[in-house]
Amino acid sequence: MTVSWLFFDVGTTLVDETAAYDRRAREMLAGTGISFAAFDERRRAFARQGKDGNAEAIRFFGLAKTPWPGEEERLYPAVSGTLQRLRAQGYRLGIIANQAPGLSERLKAWGLEDLFDVVVSSAEAGVSKPDRAIFARALALAKCRPEQAVMIGDRPDNDLIPARELGMGTVWVRQGLAALMPADCPAADCAVPDLAAVAALF
Repeated sequence: MTVSWLFFDVGTTLVDETAAYDRRAREMLAGTGISFAAFDERRRAFARQGKDGNAEAIRFFGLAKTPWPGEEERLYPAVSGTLQRLRAQGYRLGIIANQAPGLSERLKAWGLEDLFDVVVSSAEAGVSKPDRAIFARALALAKCRPEQAVMIGDRPDNDLIPARELGMGTVWVRQGLAALMPADCPAADCAVPDLAAVAALF
């Protein structure tokens, strides 16, 4: 069946969260005696094991999460051009993401709001990835069958595995800590080094 819908994750797929993760890490570490270098080394080690490096490092050191510094988020350079090219080729675009409230406003601020036909965010949906229910909700809104859709994201556990279980195609964008993960990901139909490479697949 022909693919007609492409769904994207947001964090570390469309949006570079490196500076935000680093700032929050430093804020969590303040007064603990744990160095940022030690935290960074630990999260990279977890990523090389195929795990969510930031979340695992926070648990490992027993840190309390500080507020997410959303002002540090930046779009990856290729985002707008890639999405426009895919739309010009006739694909309909959607988002399935674990995000704080206000994703639509952030998309508008980034100049991306009009590029997406369906936006399903965990904050508004009341369900988070990797729960397959959030994927099913997006597919229902898009009125498309799973085999007509592809999920594009950086997290095998959150993005690729549940999408594959539903019958969607999958593209693994190995940006951020995902670049350190083992390359053999059975849940990925293909892997690319960055979002710019996605356009060449369709």
